[in-house]
Amino acid sequence: MTPDHTDLWFLPLGGCGEIGMNLNLYGHDGQWLMVDCGVTFADPGQTHQPHVQMPDPSFIEQHRDKLAGIVITHAHEDHIGAVPYLWRRFRAPVYATAFTVEILKRKLAEFGLIGTVPVTVVQAGDRIPIGPFEVEWLHITHSIPEPNAIMVRTSVGSVFHTADWKLDPDPVLGDRYQAELFQRLAEDPPNAMVCDSTNALVEGHSVSEAVLYEGLRKVVTEAEGRVVVSCFASNVARLKTLMRVAEDSDRRVAILGRSLKNMVSAAKATGYWKHQAPFIDPFDLGYFPKAHFLAIATGSQGEPRAALHRLARDQHPDLTLDAGDTVVFSARVIPGNERLVENLINLFKRRGIHVVTAEEYGLPIHASGHPAQDELKQMYQWVQPQLAIPVHGEVEHMAANARVAKECGVPRQLTGENGDLFFIGPVPGVRRQAVKTGRLGWDRDALIPVPE
Repeated sequence: MTPDHTDLWFLPLGGCGEIGMNLNLYGHDGQWLMVDCGVTFADPGQTHQPHVQMPDPSFIEQHRDKLAGIVITHAHEDHIGAVPYLWRRFRAPVYATAFTVEILKRKLAEFGLIGTVPVTVVQAGDRIPIGPFEVEWLHITHSIPEPNAIMVRTSVGSVFHTADWKLDPDPVLGDRYQAELFQRLAEDPPNAMVCDSTNALVEGHSVSEAVLYEGLRKVVTEAEGRVVVSCFASNVARLKTLMRVAEDSDRRVAILGRSLKNMVSAAKATGYWKHQAPFIDPFDLGYFPKAHFLAIATGSQGEPRAALHRLARDQHPDLTLDAGDTVVFSARVIPGNERLVENLINLFKRRGIHVVTAEEYGLPIHASGHPAQDELKQMYQWVQPQLAIPVHGEVEHMAANARVAKECGVPRQLTGENGDLFFIGPVPGVRRQAVKTGRLGWDRDALIPVPE
């Protein structure tokens, strides 16, 4: 199955009909372009399955001589995490912006791939030829440094691939979005817009990252003892807000968890962590007055090996919490993790430790990185694509996204799932289950098929 010079195809192998594990292929003139290569994690109850899972890439592995390149839109695990596991099966060049490359380097080093994987560092605004495709990186806002949408142009048509995004007027870290960047696309409307559906069921507009300062400051300043805040490690803007909160509350900051340290290290290397007060060494926390430090910890999803889980069980080597201390969840609960998080909260409460969650607190202390309905409407109205292809969501999310597109006057909407082949040109359509898909899991240093 190979596209000819008149074809423009879209083939998702992961991330369509599900949230996470994104791996997308665009086909034109005998070649393929991969956009993102991510992982997901087994549900907590699936103890018999490998924890780290990723799309089965058999189709593109069989056509790897036709793979022109791999574009990574940003550094979240569900977009970048499978590269070190799968790259040897493709051996294609990788393209990403500087922060994403910093994160990728750390992952490649663990697999002995530094110097082996050809990586090209790009900037927002760059237009790079990759085989028969021209790829343009477009800055957008999300919940990690340097998120990008991309325009994929060919001789027969173009696609606007949003990746993960929101419209944040004040993202705390990095530039705000530029409306004119997307309005310009409507001058030559893309044949299709492949769009994030995560929050398509949510009415209104997502909360700006900048709004969270007041809620987090109130929680921390009103706390009388030790304070631990848990958030997604990749949200460097949230870390920056917490540094500001700590300074205004006369507290010093310690970070607990390897992934947090890696993110801060990458942010420093790429200029996103300037003029911040130094962190406390976690080893020294026992010597600090309890009302004068703020610990930021991994584990907001109840992960058994994360710092927050060890704190809940009083097994952390550097910090012990007492009755009257406060734990703040500055993160939403990812579907499937509810029981893990509930158990974690109960462990803290049994010890008399106050727990504050984003769902229950009166002020915003967490902001989603994905577009709600008003943002979807705005983007469709700006870009004016001829075809909407919702992805990055389960069936109900993608259906809601398609409804929004239709309301905005997008002429056609196509929904599907992994393995469906979407014809963007010359005539829009879809061939159901054109390619067999599945999952691979990392088990004892080997990739094995994950049963459905």
